[in-house]
Amino acid sequence: MRTGRKKKFNFSKIYSFKCGKGSSRDDHSQIGGPGFSRVVYCNEPDGLEASLRNYATNYVRTAKYTAATFLPKSLFEQFRRVANFYFLVTGILSFTSLAPYSAVSAIVPLIIVIGATMIKEGIEDWRRKQQDIEVNNRLVKVHEGGGKFKQTEWKNLKVGDIVKVEKDDFFPADLVLLSSSYEDAVCYVETMNLDGETNLKLKQALEATSSLNEEDLNDFRAVVKCEDPNANLYSFVGSMEFEGQQYPLSPQQLLLRDSKLRNTDHIYGAVIFTGHDTKVIQNSTDPPSKRSKIEKKMDKIVYFLFGVLFLMAFIGSIYFGIVTKDDLEGRHKRWYLRPDDATIFFDPKRAPVAAIYHFLTALLLYSYLIPISLYVSIEIVKVLQSIFINQDVHMYYEEADKPAHARTSNLNEELGQVHTILSDKTGTLTCNSMEFIKCSVAGTAYGYGVTEVEKAMAKRKGSPLILKGKDDIQHPIGSPTQSSVKGFNFDDDRIMNGNWVNEPHSDVIQKFFRLLAICHTAIPDTDENTGKVTYEAESPDEAAFVIAARELGFEFFKRTQTSVYVKELDPVSGKFIERSYKLLNVLEFNSSRKRMSVIVRDEEGKLLLLSKGADSVMFERLAKNGREYEEETREHVNEYADAGLRTLILAYRQLSEDEYKVFNEKFSEAKNSVSTDRETLIDDVTEEIEKDLILLGATAVEDKLQQGVPDCIDKLAQAGIKIWVLTGDKMETAINIGYACSLLRQGMKQITITLDAPEIIALEKMGEKDAIAKASKQSVLRQITEGKNQVVKSSSEAFALIIDGKSLAYALEDDVKKLFLELAIGCASVICCRSSPKQKALVTRLVKEGTKKTTLAVGDGANDVGMLQEADIGIGISGVEGMQAVMSSDIAIAQFRFLERLLLVHGHWCYRRISSMICYFFYKNVTFGFTVFLYEAHASFSGQPAYNDWFLSLYNVFFTSLPVIAMGVFDQDVSARFCLKFPLLYQEGVQDVLFRWRRIIGWMLNGVCSAAIIFFFCVRALTPQGFNKDGKIAEYQIFGATMYTCVVWVVNCQMALAISYFTLIQHIFIWGGIALWYLFLLAYGAMPHSLSTTAYKVFVESLAPTPSFYIVTIFVVISALVPYFVYKAIQMRFFPMYHGIIQWIRYEGWSEDPEYCNMVRQRSIRPTTVGYTARSLARTNPLDGIQNYR
Repeated sequence: MRTGRKKKFNFSKIYSFKCGKGSSRDDHSQIGGPGFSRVVYCNEPDGLEASLRNYATNYVRTAKYTAATFLPKSLFEQFRRVANFYFLVTGILSFTSLAPYSAVSAIVPLIIVIGATMIKEGIEDWRRKQQDIEVNNRLVKVHEGGGKFKQTEWKNLKVGDIVKVEKDDFFPADLVLLSSSYEDAVCYVETMNLDGETNLKLKQALEATSSLNEEDLNDFRAVVKCEDPNANLYSFVGSMEFEGQQYPLSPQQLLLRDSKLRNTDHIYGAVIFTGHDTKVIQNSTDPPSKRSKIEKKMDKIVYFLFGVLFLMAFIGSIYFGIVTKDDLEGRHKRWYLRPDDATIFFDPKRAPVAAIYHFLTALLLYSYLIPISLYVSIEIVKVLQSIFINQDVHMYYEEADKPAHARTSNLNEELGQVHTILSDKTGTLTCNSMEFIKCSVAGTAYGYGVTEVEKAMAKRKGSPLILKGKDDIQHPIGSPTQSSVKGFNFDDDRIMNGNWVNEPHSDVIQKFFRLLAICHTAIPDTDENTGKVTYEAESPDEAAFVIAARELGFEFFKRTQTSVYVKELDPVSGKFIERSYKLLNVLEFNSSRKRMSVIVRDEEGKLLLLSKGADSVMFERLAKNGREYEEETREHVNEYADAGLRTLILAYRQLSEDEYKVFNEKFSEAKNSVSTDRETLIDDVTEEIEKDLILLGATAVEDKLQQGVPDCIDKLAQAGIKIWVLTGDKMETAINIGYACSLLRQGMKQITITLDAPEIIALEKMGEKDAIAKASKQSVLRQITEGKNQVVKSSSEAFALIIDGKSLAYALEDDVKKLFLELAIGCASVICCRSSPKQKALVTRLVKEGTKKTTLAVGDGANDVGMLQEADIGIGISGVEGMQAVMSSDIAIAQFRFLERLLLVHGHWCYRRISSMICYFFYKNVTFGFTVFLYEAHASFSGQPAYNDWFLSLYNVFFTSLPVIAMGVFDQDVSARFCLKFPLLYQEGVQDVLFRWRRIIGWMLNGVCSAAIIFFFCVRALTPQGFNKDGKIAEYQIFGATMYTCVVWVVNCQMALAISYFTLIQHIFIWGGIALWYLFLLAYGAMPHSLSTTAYKVFVESLAPTPSFYIVTIFVVISALVPYFVYKAIQMRFFPMYHGIIQWIRYEGWSEDPEYCNMVRQRSIRPTTVGYTARSLARTNPLDGIQNYR
């Protein structure tokens, strides 16, 4: 423990959002107003003022239910489903005399189905509860007075408590940093749990509290006034009243719950927000609820069946009413109902009322048309399908030890119906692992490295790649020698190994690499054993720059709170010397500034502004005398962009003492303002100093394509999926990455929409915003219209649409977006450059709502979250940019190439399985329900059920449920190898051929046909002749049991016919389901007559000894299956679907014939198909429909 006063450092100037001492001019106007009403009494959590505030406790609950609310809330969730609610109503009505069966037999299946779902939900919520208990009972040291700390659980913390958090511990609530183990009260924080980023963030306390230690805390009192609880992780506005003075607070003093203290022994902090008021909990809203199109359609089918059910009941009731009324006239046709002495149900005098009662009875009786176990079966199947996706070894990325992870099972079948993929570029198509490969210094280009894009360009032009190497000898270049240093792939002897001192502009080269070594926010970490320096950087680009500077002789090795230390080569002595640069200000990078600067004082006392940024903002900030190398640098930057490299411009200038003094005063005032427009004020001040710069050169880093990306895009394109790329990169870079991964190809007409027209540029210089906006919109509209006309005129050619962020803003306006979408849909490739996160989300929404087809978004960074949540399916790439995209996604994969297997294999299988499963579910219920209907019609609509009560109840739950689940989990129409070999198969899902209304109605009609064959054949076969050798006729119970046996056999054998891929489990479930029926009939029939009623010994005494029972069963089952068998045979032979064609290929042994396979594959190639297969086909072997390709 440290005692005494700590040395004061003013580190407040290092970062642009630091707060130093407040000034009398600070703007505190918002504090106390709406949205800024929170008042915290530090170190007085139990004081009178604090107790009146009644803030939330620090207890956090993420569980959905409590012990008291589980039953009512869970039941409410279950009965929100219309089918479940219907079965609840029928269950209640079964207790009345209207019911044609016993109440218990109606209630038990409902209890089983609802119970299974509730148990599943209960287990999931119990796991959440266990996590809550673990988190709430974590321990933290809290100040109890007298400078002493005691350990207490997180849940006991109160607003105003002072806590001590030690190294590698999580922060228990949102805290204001008071002081730390470092003398200037800084600390390092890891925010991985918040935003997924693994790089460390630097925080610093106010100078006024930076010296607090345990002895001082006893007398410490302060009042914090700040914003109310909100979800914004990156903003905080407040002030601290301490020792009579007011100090502004910023995000730099805020330590958020669930982030971790790193590289710092301990900190002291005051609790500001607790429990559900903390920013991380405020952010933990449920992701948008997504339901698959099949699930939505399934609801419509259930409603359709309700309509059929009501219609059947209505028709039967009208007929029953008419026939009942006829019983009054003359001789009673239905004498056995005793109409002269009937209750209300059969009273001819009250026929209309009897018809109404019959209608209600029929609603109960025909309820077996609706599959009670459908929803729970689909949930089980989807969970098991997700487990298969998670366990797929072909989607496991060994290098990072990351398997695929389906974060929701709701959307499995949607994976097989994707029409458009909207992909980020950096970190998704590329590795986001930057390598410093080239640079331009003082107008001279350095670096012999060849990028993958350059190789693709050379291949595209059909010429060998020739570059100048050492001694200007021309030689073809393959891949440069791979450097062993991660992030550095530079090769040029002119400036490596200290040779830069011999270059003509060695002074500029020195300034260039010195700038790279100083202008950053990286934190060095020196290995005590090897002395090797590694860096914690905020982005892969920044790490690459610092590593490049180190490898070229300018090693950044130490950072203190006020200085940066660099070992650099002295050109005079030829030795490495250590230099220190006093760090005065860091002007941070953000997406609107597009640049970053530092102001330092060197050892000679010179004030230097060092700046790096995008060419779009840096060239305009150069001084007239600083443009000496501008022309050459621009040329090199364009070349680098053509090679698919990311570029930055480096520039500097020397500041005068007076100029810096004025700037620093304004800058301090801006950053100390307590208002929501603080960032704008800071930007305005930095704008004034970052001008009149002297150009040094440009850097170029390569973000390599991920392994397998071109292959994956080729397969997805062959599957008929459209691929859009939405990136923040420059147009040239995006275009060349497009060529490298075969999204674009030579000969493809490019429709480029930009706002680079001279008249727009002239207006921008004049600065008239309204005129610029009007002219820009007209220009974009004109370009879109012209592009659309081109596409309409030439339907056989392939077009690529490339649009930049400025133009996209106008293209997405309400009156233009429809036209823009029509143009984009007509193009083979769409690339949106310089697009913001909001634009990515808006484009995704436009495609989803405009096409009404399934969209899939794939991204890896926080800037992709909106896009992932907006799309029907969001795929997160667990890459370099942290886990925020993964946390917002539906499915996480480690590499883009795994998308191929996820969609073409798992997507196709899941779509086919779920579609077939639902169709079969309705088939088996229609078959069963219609036998009940036909029997009741045969019995003069008297409400007589065909089967025993328990036969009715257990049909869906036991005898036919397991085979359909096995089908949903295991069935494969073709193997994974063939799914990938013939991507054409995927079109079955895109076109939704397996779940069209025609197919659904077809399966239902098959059910009606099966029911009719079963009923009428059984009726004709069993009546009126003798059933056994004793001449006994087939009574009601014998007829019902025989017909039920036929139904169980038919629906299970129908399943066996429908399955394409048998496993042992499916055999056990199908034939086991039939065996279970016989075992149940034996066991149930052996029970006392009071329990088994009409099933009493029916199998043992009546069915089993009688040969006609077996003959009828065999004959009926074969007859009922013949229509389906004939239909499938004709379809397979003369009208095969895609999977049928591939099954034929496999059956005939043509799968190894490359010529035949290519012919089949080419059926999926269109003039507008992208990918290298289509490209080579267009160039070398045009086929029918592709002859106008070039």
